[in-house]
Amino acid sequence: MPYKISVIVPVYNVEPYLRKCLDSLVNQTMKDIEIVLVNDGSTDNSQQIVDEYAESFSFVKSIIKENGGLSDARNEGVQAAEGEYLAFVDSDDWISEDMMLEMYKLAKKHKAEIVFCNLQKVDENGQVFRQLPQLPQLPEKIVLKEDFTVFGEMSCFACNKIFKRELFDEIEFPKGIHFEDIATIPRLFFKASTVAKTDRYFYQYFERTGSITRNYTTKGLDMFEAIARVKKDFEKSLYKNFIQDWKNFVILQGFYSFLAYYAYVKDGEVKRQMMSELRRLLRSENITKKDILTWTRYDENYLFSLSYKKIIYYILQIIRV
Repeated sequence: MPYKISVIVPVYNVEPYLRKCLDSLVNQTMKDIEIVLVNDGSTDNSQQIVDEYAESFSFVKSIIKENGGLSDARNEGVQAAEGEYLAFVDSDDWISEDMMLEMYKLAKKHKAEIVFCNLQKVDENGQVFRQLPQLPQLPEKIVLKEDFTVFGEMSCFACNKIFKRELFDEIEFPKGIHFEDIATIPRLFFKASTVAKTDRYFYQYFERTGSITRNYTTKGLDMFEAIARVKKDFEKSLYKNFIQDWKNFVILQGFYSFLAYYAYVKDGEVKRQMMSELRRLLRSENITKKDILTWTRYDENYLFSLSYKKIIYYILQIIRV
């Protein structure tokens, strides 16, 4: 029986959190759903938990592979999935029980190839501490050839969206580079004609407290590789004349998201290299300091919507570039 949605879940050493994630999936109000669990070489007891759910629920599929990273696991899941639409959930997050049904209804209502929802960050106790609204100013149905705003202003999460599976024909998550979502999700929009959205906060993004600080390195330079991949497809797409939306994408990802990573890099030489590459990108895209200062997202000036501390940080970086 074909499934309406396949939910792909990469699993890697998430034993303490996995049951909460899987409970939110197997208890979805949508019944024609497939859950594809891809164990990416876990060394803890994650697979024992996966086996329990696969034995208990016929729509749960278990795949075991050698460790290859998040992109590799997702690609494996895409190949194995049988659903009309694909969704991606990280194995330490969880979703509202009606997320998949409501997103699928919107897809069908508007004949949309992509549907997205809002996210919220939650702590160890499940308490919401930050909401992440997505394009609140746009209507429920977005015809991309009429309004391509979503491309330049969206957060490039894979996890708060469902995608018509055909969009992944000839597109994979790139292996071995950081910012794999930024390198992939925008390219799927180039193949779509209609997008739908809901303002409900279906996706619960778990942020662990007291976890080991990430290692911020030259991997930050992968942002420029991600943007280059997107640009290659943009220039061949039906939307190549939406130049301002392209610039908006570069400002959000290449400047703001990149510098959010850069802020945590400790190595001085690496920081110099990263700043040099940022300047090169802005020059090549003809993006000025004024463009960054006056950039609007969700119909308001983005810079001055941030906290005072972040405003100071980004203004100092604008001066430097």
